[in-house]
Amino acid sequence: MKRVKNASLLMLSALCIVLLTAAIPVGKSEPVKPENLQKAMASLKVASADGNISYKELKTIATEAKGAKLTLKERIGLKLFGKKITSKTDAPFTGANAAGKSQLIALILCFFLGGLGIHRFYLGYTWQGVVQLLTLGGCGIWALIDFIRIITGDLQPKYEDYETTL
Repeated sequence: MKRVKNASLLMLSALCIVLLTAAIPVGKSEPVKPENLQKAMASLKVASADGNISYKELKTIATEAKGAKLTLKERIGLKLFGKKITSKTDAPFTGANAAGKSQLIALILCFFLGGLGIHRFYLGYTWQGVVQLLTLGGCGIWALIDFIRIITGDLQPKYEDYETTL
């Protein structure tokens, strides 16, 4: 009984992988027409004016841009990544977070607390900061690389440039 359960679970997960990847051939897709894209961008600006875009509005805008009905994969992707799409339409920083970041502060944080990833939090890379915190900066190697990248100016804040540089 346990083998049957494991086999059915394995088959179900394989089926999900096949359905959610590009393994299923799709008919020829038409390129997005520029006029459809312009209409969709105008609709997106109107919908994002209040700062909130619902899934229904996003689906309507995507359908308008494509010029045809969305496929299952496209609807799933829109549902999964809808919040990221809407956050990209708004200004990344507003209010108190609008203050620029200093390259010197990032360098000092990386030098003293690089193993904890505090400089990544400061620069706006929260998930990378969490990973660095859990791995102690990749045993120091990742922190050293970040230190060099900050000195050279290659590691910038997430949504902006440094306000003050070295």
